[in-house]
Amino acid sequence: MRYALVGTGSRAFMYLDAICGTYRDHHQLVGICDPSHVRMDFHHSRLAHKYGVDVPRYEIDRFDDMVRACETVIVTTVDATHDEYIVRALDLGVDVLTEKPMTTTTEKANRILDAIDRTGHRVRVGFNYRYAPAYTMLRRLVADGAVGTPHLVDFTWTLDTSHGADYFRRWHREKANSGGLLVHKATHHFDLVNWWIASVPETVFAMGDLRFYGSGRRDDRFALDLDSHRVLRGLYRDAVEETGYHRDQDVMAPGVTIEDTMAVTARYRSGALLSYSLVAYSPWEGLRVAITGDEGRIELDEEHAPRPRQRITRFPMFGERDAVPIPDAVGDHGGGDALLLEDLFSPTPPPDPLRRAASHVDGAASILLGLAANESIETGRPVRCADLIDLSEHP
Repeated sequence: MRYALVGTGSRAFMYLDAICGTYRDHHQLVGICDPSHVRMDFHHSRLAHKYGVDVPRYEIDRFDDMVRACETVIVTTVDATHDEYIVRALDLGVDVLTEKPMTTTTEKANRILDAIDRTGHRVRVGFNYRYAPAYTMLRRLVADGAVGTPHLVDFTWTLDTSHGADYFRRWHREKANSGGLLVHKATHHFDLVNWWIASVPETVFAMGDLRFYGSGRRDDRFALDLDSHRVLRGLYRDAVEETGYHRDQDVMAPGVTIEDTMAVTARYRSGALLSYSLVAYSPWEGLRVAITGDEGRIELDEEHAPRPRQRITRFPMFGERDAVPIPDAVGDHGGGDALLLEDLFSPTPPPDPLRRAASHVDGAASILLGLAANESIETGRPVRCADLIDLSEHP
């Protein structure tokens, strides 16, 4: 399989290493493309040194030429531009693998879905969290009937003042670029809920505010020194003069247009309810998930930092609670990255009985909840999801 990649920021690494390294006997990287020559040169030099490959570099206005040399395009650009490259690649007759979120607005999502219907080509979304052993175990438990019919999902995700702050110093701090954290970050979480309970959102109400970052009061505890990070220096500091993009913006500076404190309520087509919250300035990072049904409840308690730990507990409706063993997780995103890459690039991918491979419909359903939440925050009213994206029209 011949692959090409557009968007040579930090999200490109895992795909480039998989194609040029782990799975190089089965695939070929025929091009990389980016508005920044500095970033392309960084990846080109790294791939040549590490794997001995000489990857062609394409100017951004030669994207079409690169696409004609491949069979699948990987899109890892700024979120708000995903639709531009996805739709163009589909129209040029190739399939697409895109980073999450699939896109950032209702109009762009419908544009992608229409292009898929029109061309018949495939779009797959790289939801690595589906492959993390703990989250896969939750899906298996629900599918095996541990809670019966799911009726309520309680989901709290907390970002700490290291990880959370980073969204407010990068391009993500502007909603026009990222769709806000309810699209960019929560697309992971909403996809998991959709997948766990095998349904899609129907009605959404949300509230959100900017309470911590963007205050205008400088706090040097959040300062980031790009020169002390070889990768950040090579990809971003060295490219500032060329691109004008500052990777190390002051998280307290004015101009932040995304929320850092969010609460969402949703009803699913199945009748299940979701209570979700996301905060981006917690002293610790992790999540709490509970899925309750008519035959019991399962809970996942997970801390990422400062002390990594995971625990799944099963509570039968009439019986003793028990701890559920979680397979060991190796690598980034809870162990999901390596397993996702195996599914994507191995010539003999493992069986997928839990349907971890995410389609364009999964990608649309995951951002649908975030888009509806954004509209609800803006209007103060509940939002009917089908008024934004009618998933029934895109099987």
